Amino acid sequence: MTQYAVRNPATDEVVSTVPTATDAEVRAALDAAAEAYARWGRTSSVAERAACLRRVAELHLERRAELAATMVEEMGKPLDDAEGEVDFSASIHAYYADNAERFLADEPIELSEGEGTALIRRAPLGVLLGIMPWNFPAYQVARFAAPNLAVGNTIVLKHAPQCPRSAALLAAIFADAGFPEGAYVNVYASNDQVADVIADPRVQGVSLTGSERAGAAVAEIAGRNLKKVVLELGGSDPFLVLGSDDLDATVEAAVAARMENTGQACNAGKRFIVVDELYDDFVARFTSALLAASPGAPLSSTTAATRLGEQVEAAVAGGAQLASAGPREGAFHPSGVLTGVTPDNPVYRQELFGPVAMVFRAADEDDAVRLANDTPYGLGSYVFTPDAEQARRVADRIDAGMVFVNGVGLDAAELPFGGVKRSGFGRELGRYGMEEFVNKKLIRTV
Repeated sequence: MTQYAVRNPATDEVVSTVPTATDAEVRAALDAAAEAYARWGRTSSVAERAACLRRVAELHLERRAELAATMVEEMGKPLDDAEGEVDFSASIHAYYADNAERFLADEPIELSEGEGTALIRRAPLGVLLGIMPWNFPAYQVARFAAPNLAVGNTIVLKHAPQCPRSAALLAAIFADAGFPEGAYVNVYASNDQVADVIADPRVQGVSLTGSERAGAAVAEIAGRNLKKVVLELGGSDPFLVLGSDDLDATVEAAVAARMENTGQACNAGKRFIVVDELYDDFVARFTSALLAASPGAPLSSTTAATRLGEQVEAAVAGGAQLASAGPREGAFHPSGVLTGVTPDNPVYRQELFGPVAMVFRAADEDDAVRLANDTPYGLGSYVFTPDAEQARRVADRIDAGMVFVNGVGLDAAELPFGGVKRSGFGRELGRYGMEEFVNKKLIRTV
């Protein structure tokens, strides 16, 4: 049975629990969302929906302290990261409030023959199910909810079991912003109940951010029921160092890429691939800097820290060398650098979800690209080089949904987010995020 509970990872104390929804409560959530779609989603104007989203953005900022403190307690997020997440979430809601009318405007089609006109009109699909993770409780909801509420879709939101307070606070924000009852419904559902929700004929699509296993399970159920899905899954993003005019700045960026949210970000830099002539110097500086940045915050749970510790132990048993900032204690996992990870090492193609990096030596640019693509994942990537032509060339060759050149932390509301291969499919954010769950209806008139 799924248990919704706030367990402070810093102390391993269960602070509070929330009852899992009854089957009747889940049915009521679906009923409310379906009714809201019929009476509001299909009839409200884009301007009306945008006004509500603008108020959602304002309420995020007004309630910033409470939201951030809740994230700290639920999943151990450093306070600065939590406050930054609330701010970014507010900017996402504001972005869609500002751009919804432009994105949803009718799109004329030039006819190649015949009389009359043709256009594409973007219309809502109906009720959508969102299945959200614990690592970014507000931001992940914003990525899914903002564009879809702007379209007129209604949302049933199933949050991670360890984030029930964040879930409740966000539901209150949408209600207080003026969205009608049922437009955004939080439900503390179990996994079995989620399967029933996906199968419900009123649900038109599912968006999940989470693990490969969860994504595969949801996609299988959705496929049997002919429902569209958007999946944002794991990542083991390569960080290629092909050249540098300032190696200290490159190392600083690499540390930032690995340590965001205590290393618990799907699109964090995780595999650092360095050309031979820079490798030794980079490893020395990066190891020193990363160990000095060992987090003072816990991972999301003791279980998460144990899992990462087991992966590190397996890597070392498989022949890798480890430089570590110290021992693991409860949910607190020290930062570490693994070198000498060969393709036969058990962690070579795994995602390390925490403050531990793998560093690889590349003979040259071609070898660096080969190593970057030698992974089942394809979410994000980073390319550092002062050679602009090399950056363009390598960006084209990397198998990933996103490439960031000479910078980290460059995500923005207007930039599409998503991956390829086992990192999922579909996009969130930007105009592309709004295109996923719309009926692009052709209207041809003679």
